[in-house]
Amino acid sequence: MVGILVVAHNSLGESLVDCVKHVLGEVPPNLKVLSVYADDDPQKKLAEGEVLIKQLDSGSGVLILADVFGATPSNVGRQLCHAEHVVGVAGVNLPMLLRVVCYPNKTMPELARIAVEGGRECIVYMED
Repeated sequence: MVGILVVAHNSLGESLVDCVKHVLGEVPPNLKVLSVYADDDPQKKLAEGEVLIKQLDSGSGVLILADVFGATPSNVGRQLCHAEHVVGVAGVNLPMLLRVVCYPNKTMPELARIAVEGGRECIVYMED
C-alpha cells in the first residue's frame, strides 16, 4: 500500500484528514500530515518529513500531496521527493485526497494520476 503524506500550511492538512475521517469513518493507516507554520525551520520540517516517509513506506512508496506549489510546504515536499519511491503532487484539495485514499491497492504512478485527475475534475462551476 502506498503511503500518503499531506504537506500543508498551518492546520490545513489536519483539517483535510479530519474531513477524510468524517467521510470514511476513520483515518486510513497509510495517511499522515506534515504541518508547516510560518515560524517553522524548513530544515527541521524536512527532517520530520523524512521520518514520516520512513514510517509510511511499506515498500510501495509514498505519495506527497502538497498545498500551494512554490510555497514552503511544497518546497519541503519537493525536497522529500528526492528519496527513492517518493512522488509529489501540488495543489491538494479534499476531492484529490479522498480519491487517493479510496484506492489503497493502486501503484504509485496510478495514484499520482488519480490525485491529479481527482483534483482537476472536481473543480466545477456551480449554477442554480
